[in-house]
This record gives sequence, structure tokens and C-alpha cells, in this order.
Amino acid sequence: MTSPFLSELVVYCCLFWSCHSPQVSHSLVSFGVVGLGVGLSLLSYGFGAYFNLFPGSEWSAIMLTYGFPLAIIGMALKYAELKPVPCITYSNAQSLQEKCATPILKQVKSDVTRYRYGDEQHLDEALKRIFQYGQGGGIPRRSAPVLQLIREEVTQDGKYCLVLVFEAKTLQLSDFEKRQAKFASFFGPGIIAEIGKGEKDLYEVRLISDTDPNALPS
Repeated sequence: MTSPFLSELVVYCCLFWSCHSPQVSHSLVSFGVVGLGVGLSLLSYGFGAYFNLFPGSEWSAIMLTYGFPLAIIGMALKYAELKPVPCITYSNAQSLQEKCATPILKQVKSDVTRYRYGDEQHLDEALKRIFQYGQGGGIPRRSAPVLQLIREEVTQDGKYCLVLVFEAKTLQLSDFEKRQAKFASFFGPGIIAEIGKGEKDLYEVRLISDTDPNALPS
């Protein structure tokens, strides 16, 4: 087993790099890439220093000792990595998001727009409950919809809406429509759900906050 110190070192390196890169959000940092990069760098320099190709031969053993497990941790994280989905936010929705989005909608956006580790796909638990994989009246897991992107927009009556865009090659619009109430229940309270058809095999689940922005104190 690897030392907790090594895992903490990977996290520290990720945070250090992201804090010194103001254009990059912490949520867009891949711990796998950073861990692998740090580990391979330590290994490369450690071997070079050991054979006196680089200065610092007295530190070569330490660099090799930590470089190898760090590289292994980085590869493991990279293998288990689930990349964030794109998020399109329209300018008029951005101002409403903070005031009108429910805590659950904010959490959904946060979860799917950052790197995750160990999950098969984004919103896996939600989709498992809504589509009831392998159960009576449900769908096979291999037919599960896959989240492709999210959008933040404003409805015609001025309400905040988070749109989940799924790809589902073996499902029909009716498979989503008959689960409309389940989407509203799972991602509620405080929202209504609408189902729509996108291009080709894409389907949209529109989660609309029922908070009236005009009723909020200015």
C-alpha cells in the first residue's frame, strides 16, 4: 500500500499548480496528469542524478523512492478518471444562476464539470434510480444514457434552467418522457422537468427552477 503522504503530495502539487495558474480552475485539474507528471519527473531526474548526469546525486535515492509510487498513483488516477463535461452558460443565465438555482442544481453543475475518480459516468447514481437498470420496467445498463454536456439558459418566462444533454443510441424519446416525473423528483425540490429531443441520438432534460426572479428582493 502507498503511504498517505504520497497521496497528500499529489493533492498538494495539484493545488500548488492550480493556485499559480489563475486561468485554470481547480475543477479542471487532473490529479492523474499531475501525479504522473511529478512521479515521472522525479524518476527521470533521480536516475540522471544517480548516474551523475545531473547534480544532486545525494538526493537521487529519495527522488527514486518517491517518484516510482507517485507515478503509479498518477497512472491509477488517470485510469479511473472521468473527464468533466462541457458547460455552456448564456450571459443572461449567469446572473440568474446564483439567485435562482437550487442547491441541488448548483451541486449537479459542480459535480459534472470537474474531474471525478472511480465513477463509471456522470450522474451514475441518479440515472440508475431513474432508469432502474436491470429491473422490471427498467432498461439494461448497457443502454444507459451518457451525459454529453450541460447548458445554463433562461426560459421564455425568465426562469433559470439547467439543461442536461444525454446521448442514448438505443433509447427513444418516450423512454425519457415516461420518466419525466422521476427526473423532477430526484433533482427537486423546487424544480420542474421538461423533456426534449435534440439532434440524432441526443435528448435533453431541462431542469427549470420554479423560483421567480421577479419575486426576489433586489
